[in-house]
Amino acid sequence: MRHTRTRLVFGEENFEKFHNAKILMLGVGGVGSFCLDCLYRSGVRDITIVDFDRYDLTNQNRQMHSESHEGELKVEALKTHYPEVIAMAEKITPEWVETFDFEPYDLILDAIDDTRAKLALIQKCYPKLISSVGSAKRLDPTKIEVRSFWKIEGDPFASKLRNELRKRKFKGDFSCICSSELPRIKEKGSFVAVTGAFGLAMCSLALRRISLLK
Repeated sequence: MRHTRTRLVFGEENFEKFHNAKILMLGVGGVGSFCLDCLYRSGVRDITIVDFDRYDLTNQNRQMHSESHEGELKVEALKTHYPEVIAMAEKITPEWVETFDFEPYDLILDAIDDTRAKLALIQKCYPKLISSVGSAKRLDPTKIEVRSFWKIEGDPFASKLRNELRKRKFKGDFSCICSSELPRIKEKGSFVAVTGAFGLAMCSLALRRISLLK
């Protein structure tokens, strides 16, 4: 059977939870595309993916399937590889977050890097949220961790988010995929061993969270 080895690791009851879970994946770039692939291979089928971007040449160092779909909308291209997903080619903005109905989803996986949209998402959805912070500019996937949002260290992006959320009097908490490795460059370079591992770590945490659902 296709998922025999996944069933052996997680157990039959948990695998059935994966099959029935409803997941929202925001952003399907260097982190999100690997998370999506991992979820799909693990038996999760009800996945809605949201991204407005198209593949270009610079994506090919890190984004799943980008080399064969240059110029195409990411979500539509990915649907050809993962046909059961629901694809939404929409830009995630604070306004989009404000009007979108997140209630039907068991988990919301955040792999976007727009600061304003991320802040809006955190404030509205943090009880169901797993978020990715800084994966670019790093070389060592063994430094990847899962931490409370308020306990991330050495990540300028996470620090910026925390500072802004303190101004907004936000006190909620949620889990983040992060790295203890400090950024190595100022430019936004990226390395697939790290960005891809961020996505796989997000998938692993999501599956473990799903296994706890009633």
